[in-house]
Amino acid sequence: MLHVVLKQKIIVYNVGHIIINKMGDNIINKNSDNVVDEIVSVLKNSNGLTITEIVEKTKLNRSSVRIALAKLDGAEKVFVRKIGMAKVYFLKGGKK
Repeated sequence: MLHVVLKQKIIVYNVGHIIINKMGDNIINKNSDNVVDEIVSVLKNSNGLTITEIVEKTKLNRSSVRIALAKLDGAEKVFVRKIGMAKVYFLKGGKK
């Protein structure tokens, strides 16, 4: 679905996870591959993180983080340990 929003005299197109301006050259929001890459990078440098901690470190939208973690879990690149109410995500292969 395509949404057109007029904001500060710039027409913004929202197509999926990518938001571009009318010129088509400025990406305002990160696409899903970049989100996954950023989460993998953060998890590489940690000993496990909750979704809240990942959101704080990456400044990404919580929903985008959840979707990316589901993709990583489905690809068996992360494993999840439930500790109390929290789920802690670890990158498979450990910290390098």
